[in-house]
Amino acid sequence: MRRLVIALVVLAVLVGGVLAAFVIHRMQQGKDVRGSSTTEFTLPTSPPPAPKPADPIPWPTYGFDAARTRALDLALQPPFRPTWTYHAGSLVEFPPSIGYGRLYFSTNAGELTAVNAKTGKRAWMYESHRCVAASPAIGTRQRGTIYEAFLNRPPCNAAAGGHGVDGRVIAFAAGLGKIRWSKTIGPSESSPLLVGDRLYVGDWNGDVWALDARTGRTIWRTPTKGAVKGAVATAYGRLYVGSYDGHVYCLSPATGKVLWRASAQPRLYGTSTFYSTPAVAYRRVYIGSTDGKVYSFGALTGKLRWSRSTGGYVYASPAVWNGLVLAGSYSGRFYALDAATGEVRWSFPAAGKISGSATVIGNVVYFATLNGGARAKGRTYALDVRTGKQLWSFPDGKYTPAVATPGRLFLIGYGQVYGMVPG
Repeated sequence: MRRLVIALVVLAVLVGGVLAAFVIHRMQQGKDVRGSSTTEFTLPTSPPPAPKPADPIPWPTYGFDAARTRALDLALQPPFRPTWTYHAGSLVEFPPSIGYGRLYFSTNAGELTAVNAKTGKRAWMYESHRCVAASPAIGTRQRGTIYEAFLNRPPCNAAAGGHGVDGRVIAFAAGLGKIRWSKTIGPSESSPLLVGDRLYVGDWNGDVWALDARTGRTIWRTPTKGAVKGAVATAYGRLYVGSYDGHVYCLSPATGKVLWRASAQPRLYGTSTFYSTPAVAYRRVYIGSTDGKVYSFGALTGKLRWSRSTGGYVYASPAVWNGLVLAGSYSGRFYALDAATGEVRWSFPAAGKISGSATVIGNVVYFATLNGGARAKGRTYALDVRTGKQLWSFPDGKYTPAVATPGRLFLIGYGQVYGMVPG
């Protein structure tokens, strides 16, 4: 009996030692990684051009451009005053795209709406009887086409796994909202990406689709092992997208072939998933994760270049501006990170959790909190993007709060869209 007790004690010590070694190893693996300013990193020589007043499609897609950088060089400074308010009737989770003198956006209740940008008057509305959590993309075909992704029919969260239910991608005429084609895919909250005559979108079944933008015909479909909830971004002749399987994928636009697959860092417990839409710039891919980190991967190699903890989930898609990566966290803090190294340049304590994505307009960055306003509407903040100093705030917001055209800001509240001018 004594020998048995001794053996059990020795076994327990060995198991404890192995477990402690595993915990220490995982903790070391999960430490933040500091990046390099020379390895797979190049700053541009000039900022991206701002839309011109005569541009027929000044804000064509979620994140402003195909790389989803969410930043434009536009001289527009707070404070602002509303000139009109559109009452949407339910949550406007994703911001409008702007073209042909109109804002196009969807509500969680399934309504795709076209609103006059100058007056806020509704031009047309399509009732899908589905849930929607995506921004449309605007193309020039046939005098303007609007592409939107739709989830399954309510209750949408009851089928969050995705399988056994369907979603839609629908192309509409920009003028009157007539349906040009409709394609059945899995439930999708992935804002479509339009590049030439191809439309790229993900779905809850884990598939990334390339569709013919003229007809909706499937060109290719690439599976991942988790739901694809964020949008696809493109740069350097490649596609980038995150998945709930804990990986970021780089795909060939021509064939859908996986060129590389990168992973979040290991965790001691729990999983890491990517809801965030990637932003691509400086030969890097920037993306937030539910493990509370913002990651930077090499755009051509997929190698981890840096990681930075924020203290809470990062559902937000980063904005990229002038060597900074800007994103909020569920910790309630908004961060400006060095795009090369991931070091914190400045941070701002907001009065609530941050889930939606930021937008940089000129030298001002806009983001919203989930709470902190009347009737849990949230609050929108405007900060000097160079210093983090607060310039203005507005008692409504929730997710991605701002898009803009020359001379006008459009602020997205909980269930309202505001047309604003400086003043």
